[in-house]
Formats: sequence, structure tokens, C-alpha cells
Amino acid sequence: MLANSFEKMAMTTLQTVVAFMTTEFPQSRVTVEAVGSKASVVRRDVGVDALRPGGTVSGPVMMEVADVALYVAILGEVGIVPLAVTTSLNINFLRKPVASQALIGRCELLKVGRSLVIGEVSIYSEGTEEPVAHAVGTYALPR
Repeated sequence: MLANSFEKMAMTTLQTVVAFMTTEFPQSRVTVEAVGSKASVVRRDVGVDALRPGGTVSGPVMMEVADVALYVAILGEVGIVPLAVTTSLNINFLRKPVASQALIGRCELLKVGRSLVIGEVSIYSEGTEEPVAHAVGTYALPR
């Protein structure tokens, strides 16, 4: 019974976050796949527009995935907080992403405080086991 109500709560949270992101960020090419339990999974399809010279996915696209994954995990944990803002985002590029595969961002929140939230995001090329990038970010919550 408890697992069933958790699943319903997670689905409601996912629907709420997806609706918010669609309304407030219609220009975003990142989609929300999952949210809950201080975590999120997002996806960004990769096309020619996301590539830089040399045929690799550009850094700004990977940072976008990290930032959105972090924001979505926060929305899932503390509720819809439109004025939460990124205060820092550090990324390490680990290996060349597959240019023909979507990027998958998996976020885990490490600390949820009253005014700051810290999380980490591992970014993968879809279908691969090794991350292509790792980011750590901090968001400030409005008072």
C-alpha cells in the first residue's frame, strides 16, 4: 500500500514539474524523464545545432543538461520555486560524447538547506555506462 501511494505521489510530482517546465521554459530542449527522492533524470536530444567543430557536443549544451537536472530535482524536492537561481555550476568534461546520441543527466541532491541546495549531475551519452561529464552545482532558494 505504501509503495503504491509513493508511486502516485512521484507521478503527481513528475506531472507538476513537467507542466511547470513546459510553461515557464518553452524554449528548453531538455525534457524531464523522472523526478523524486532528491533526484531527477533529464534528456536532451542532440542534433547538428548542439555540435561544435570536431563533431562533439558543445560544452554549453552539457552545462544546460546539468543545470536543468539540478533545477528539476530541486523542484521535485521543495516544490515549485520559480525564483530559485543557480549560484554556482562547475563541470568536468570526462570524455567525448557520442554526437548521434541524446544526453542523459542524472542528478542527486547532496544537501537541501533552507537557503541553499547542492547537487551533483552525471551526464551520459544515451546507451553508454561511463559518464561524459560530471557537474556540481548550488542553487539559492528565495526567502
